[in-house]
Order: sequence, then structure tokens, then C-alpha cells
Amino acid sequence: MSELYDIESIIKHRKPMRLIDELIAFDDKSASVLVHITEQSEFYRAQHGGVPSYIGIEYMAQCIAAKAGANDLRDGNEVSLGVLLGTRKYQPVVSEFTLGQTLKVSVIEATEGQAELSVFSCHIVDITKPTIVLAEAKINVFRPNNSEAYFRR
Repeated sequence: MSELYDIESIIKHRKPMRLIDELIAFDDKSASVLVHITEQSEFYRAQHGGVPSYIGIEYMAQCIAAKAGANDLRDGNEVSLGVLLGTRKYQPVVSEFTLGQTLKVSVIEATEGQAELSVFSCHIVDITKPTIVLAEAKINVFRPNNSEAYFRR
């Protein structure tokens, strides 16, 4: 396993829009992060006692960003940017991620970048019930070879 990095060093998102809390594993093709659902979580709705499950798409996207950023740093490069192009078949089995849950978000690169495009298989589980998938999706991302130059245009 590779060295783990502080989440702030591997993704460009900052609070309040940094929604993931901790990188727990990564390699060339996959990563896992934790998300702690608290009353301070962005998008927390007290009347529902949690965060709407559709926010899971962004948890997955940020996990992909964490994987890319950790690999960038491991390889001696600057953290580069990518773009969420879309998702297919986002399937949550819950309407809310509930107060007190710790979610494990995992991503695996299913197809590697033809023309800088990749598809990731993603899923979210509660760490106390890791065999029950709370949400899953395929996420399409675009990561230019030179993100700084690309996004400067």
C-alpha cells in the first residue's frame, strides 16, 4: 500500500465543498475514502436526520479526485484537475445518509483513459455494514494531460 496523504493535499476542493474526510487506501486503479455524517456535514438536513443520498455522486467524484491527487503526489507531480462528465445508473438504496454514519466510498477505474477519459465503478457502504451497498454508479471523468494549461484557456 502507498503512503496515505492528508485529504487537503490531494484534492482542490475546500470546505464547505470538500465533502470527503479521509483517504484510507489508494493505488493506481482504485481508492477508498471516509465520509462522516454529522450535523456539520454540508447538505445535512436536520428535519430528515441526514444528508440526501443523491449527494453520494459528489462523494464518489471527490474519491476519484483523491485517487488521482494521491497518485500525482506519489509520482512527484503537482495535483492536477479533472472534470466529472456524468454518471450512469446512480442507484441509491437509501434516501438519506444518516446522522452518525461513517461511509466508505470506493472507486475502481473500469476503463482507462482513451483520449483522457475514464470510467469508474463506484460504491458507498456504511463501515459498520460493509456488505450492504448503499449506493453505486458508473462515473465518467475527463482528466486532461496538462490540466493547468487546459483550464487556463
